[in-house]
Amino acid sequence: MSLFSSINNFFSKNELDQLVGISLQQESITLCSLPSLVVPVPEGGASVSGAIFLHKKVIQLDFSQAITALQTEFSFTGKCHIVLSAQQSQIVQVDKPNVPSAEINAALKWQVKDLVSISPDNMVLDYFDGPLLAGGKEKINVVCAPIDELKKIVAATNQEGAEVASITTVEFAFANLLPAQSDACLLICQQPNEEIVLLIVKQGKLYFHRRLRGFRQIASKTEDELAMTVVDNLALEVQRSSDFFERQLKQAPIKEIKVLLPMDNESFLARKLAENSHIPITLLALPEAYQQHRSHAAAIGATMYEEKIAEKTQETMHVS
Repeated sequence: MSLFSSINNFFSKNELDQLVGISLQQESITLCSLPSLVVPVPEGGASVSGAIFLHKKVIQLDFSQAITALQTEFSFTGKCHIVLSAQQSQIVQVDKPNVPSAEINAALKWQVKDLVSISPDNMVLDYFDGPLLAGGKEKINVVCAPIDELKKIVAATNQEGAEVASITTVEFAFANLLPAQSDACLLICQQPNEEIVLLIVKQGKLYFHRRLRGFRQIASKTEDELAMTVVDNLALEVQRSSDFFERQLKQAPIKEIKVLLPMDNESFLARKLAENSHIPITLLALPEAYQQHRSHAAAIGATMYEEKIAEKTQETMHVS
């Protein structure tokens, strides 16, 4: 799902074939430039021809300068899909305003102004439907970002044959990586040196999202340290999320849990979590050609935006 469609439409000009994912993090940027997500794996598992995977530190939170530096050094071109960090976007859940659809965005700006740290005059927002809670009250999830910062990022990206095609959040970028399926799946995801994100996705829809605190340095833990406290703490958060999904949202039980944590002990952590769970827990697979680039997962997921839109369109055609 692409958020901030007004920004996207304003800056969109041309049809470009190359796919570029740019994930903005607290102190760095990960970028992938992909010729296609549907490509054969070369012999020996080498990188796909034409694919580029980059990581760059950001100085003093100047993301536009870092993007410009990457453009100068590597001259990436194509449709660019940007993933905002938790520091650049805020998500809050509110009651859905009782106004016509065309007026919802304007109403939400004032409804959330006391819930976020972005002033209404500098706010761009979009929303996605929340699940129907017990009692029948309709909720929506509002995603906000500062428009002045977005304009700088978009301007830095829109140059030398590159063009912003979508802007999204890490939650949707990770959710894009999950193949379409009817049963609910819980994802445990993380970008390098970021906090862990828990997601529950069912039938391509994001039902639940939560950003966990306290796990940013999990990649530096040894197996003993993970087994001692981290696994139990993470398992508790997973159980709480599962309980909320089943009891509060009145949904059928989660059928599987997928892990995507770019760290040396990822498989060990998944195995230890599985020991204390009745739900199957496995690693989340990336598109086959890019399995070794798990630290770029959010950027890769962002490039799958148009693919997911096509899937939903096809589903609608089948239904009608």
